[in-house]
Amino acid sequence: MKIKEHYLHPKSLDEAKIIQQELVKKIIMQEKINKVNYVAGVDVAFQDNYKITKAAIAVLKFPSLELVESQTALIPTTFPYIPNFLSFREIPALLKAIEKLTIIPDIILCDGQGIAHPRRLGIASHLGILLDCPTIGVAKSLLIGKHEEVASEKGSWQPLIDKGELIGAVLRSRKNVKPIYVSIGHKISLPTALDYVMACLTKYRLPETTRWADKLASSHN
Repeated sequence: MKIKEHYLHPKSLDEAKIIQQELVKKIIMQEKINKVNYVAGVDVAFQDNYKITKAAIAVLKFPSLELVESQTALIPTTFPYIPNFLSFREIPALLKAIEKLTIIPDIILCDGQGIAHPRRLGIASHLGILLDCPTIGVAKSLLIGKHEEVASEKGSWQPLIDKGELIGAVLRSRKNVKPIYVSIGHKISLPTALDYVMACLTKYRLPETTRWADKLASSHN
């Protein structure tokens, strides 16, 4: 995995903005997916008063959603907490965890935004471009954009619009429970992203990929 160092460790906020502007041009918003046998979830947590970043990846067989591999990595936190630049804080550790995998996932669902981001480069898009892999942003909360009320039934969704642009979908993943926010990361269309998120849902609000990754990242093992 050869990745330009400055895509991971910008020396300033201005450089981080330039990197986002550079990478956003590389996003592919159509399917570039072969047969999907494995889906993965990634998540990040922090330890020792945010000095240590712990990243986790969980790989699940698809469509059975059986956990087949998980990896974690701990590294010193290298980038400060700055809203809308969280991918620079989280991706270095995620790449370390992903490097350990023996089973390579066909799609990665990220706990965060894809193009539903002020500069259209949330963590799902950033990670997808660096890995050259299909990715989907599955966020727990709204970052930007407006949408109509989503019907209460599971599977109902509404377009998420920002400045006249479709940036994602607000999806009711469980009946009468707060929706989740799905957006294109890389190498996928929004309808296909919604299909895979729905296929990764069971009886919970969050997809199984996210639930496993969150559990791994949050544990202190």
